[in-house]
Amino acid sequence: MKTHHYIFLTTLLFVILFYDENMGLNLGILGVVYALLTFYKTVKKNKTKVFNLLFAAGIISSISFAWYGDFASFLAVVTSLLLLSFKSRNRRLTILFLIPVFAMNCFTSVFRIFNFDAWLPKRNVSGIWQKTLAFVLIPLVLLSAFFGIYSAGSDHFASIFTDFELDINLWQVLGLTILGLFIAFNYWNYAVERFIYKNNRMLDNHFQDKDKIQKSTYSFLDLDAERMSGVVSFFCLNILLIFFIITYNYEQFYEVSKTPAQLSEETHERVNAVIISIVMAILVIMFYFKSAFNFDPKAGFLRILAKIWISLNAVLVFSAMAKNYEYIISYGLTYKRLGVFAFLILSLIGLALTFIKIQKKKRNVFLFNTMAWCFYGTILACSYINWGGIITSQNMKRRDFAVEYHFTNVNFGEKYLLKYADEKNDIALKKKIVRKIESKKSSTFLSKNLYYETLKE
Repeated sequence: MKTHHYIFLTTLLFVILFYDENMGLNLGILGVVYALLTFYKTVKKNKTKVFNLLFAAGIISSISFAWYGDFASFLAVVTSLLLLSFKSRNRRLTILFLIPVFAMNCFTSVFRIFNFDAWLPKRNVSGIWQKTLAFVLIPLVLLSAFFGIYSAGSDHFASIFTDFELDINLWQVLGLTILGLFIAFNYWNYAVERFIYKNNRMLDNHFQDKDKIQKSTYSFLDLDAERMSGVVSFFCLNILLIFFIITYNYEQFYEVSKTPAQLSEETHERVNAVIISIVMAILVIMFYFKSAFNFDPKAGFLRILAKIWISLNAVLVFSAMAKNYEYIISYGLTYKRLGVFAFLILSLIGLALTFIKIQKKKRNVFLFNTMAWCFYGTILACSYINWGGIITSQNMKRRDFAVEYHFTNVNFGEKYLLKYADEKNDIALKKKIVRKIESKKSSTFLSKNLYYETLKE
């Protein structure tokens, strides 16, 4: 099949799946079809390990959305399919170009879509297709357009067709066709500008020979002075961080206990301070190890001090993790508290990658290239795992279990709430949960979330 076949096929499928439907199982089906067609269309040399993993992620993300239908699953489907499409044609391009490429295409596609010679077959279409286009499709489009114009200008003309009813919402079909064509065109026929290919080398993880030449960053500061500046800076920062870790842990674990509200506010403030501190620490290291000092034989002590600072920052992260864990033990799980763990784990990964950057002499962009994949992995983890179910099942074991909070603010915990209602013989709660499940099950087939179909009322 040619590109235009994929565009028209997926546009038609989009209209069929979403006509008179809400998002649910239909998006999962569409995502699976897009992934399978992309795999079939991709040439063998581009089917790398990364591509195959993205293909699997695209399928699983689509199934996840069909199961849950939440925002995390939607984000996983979109990012997985965009990455799959990107890598199917550009196996060497870094994924940092993904957003610029597709953002640019979203704006330019409005004009490119009318450049028919660029994406439709240039040969003359013969036989039945030519006759269908010439004698049916083109006259039908023109007839429909002028019928709408004349109906708006004459009530008597419009009244001729009053008794004729067509059980199809033409405006909805038109809107879905335009949206489906926009999505399909940008997915199958996106353009990568030449300047992006030229600048791909700028985002390579490895240094070039010219970067290994020993030279100072600024004309007013020679190399020896800059190196000594780094040594003094990291030495002072290490001393400062040691004192901060001591006071930070004393305030967290030894001060007089506070009310839950005060503890919550202080915990989030301290975690934010830790995350900002980690980001600043990585930026400082990126500044000193952006080029020449990675290969400077006299910068051994500077590298040691930088690694010590990374290790001390890791200690700070573990301290924040310990406090957040203690907070969870005392007051239970919530999305925010799990989110704190996610950000702290990403901070640890960032520190580990910074250590690898210094040890393996990588460019600064190595951190961005690798962390982009880490953020993508975080999206997948949020999508595939029923965190709401985990929160509900764990908090059920607590004496202060807030039933109403978990019913209204925690997603996909109905299975455990039904179990809790049976254990407590709470008939009113069970009826409320059953009503919610029944309302979800009452959706049309393509709008369903499969999670609720598995629940026994």
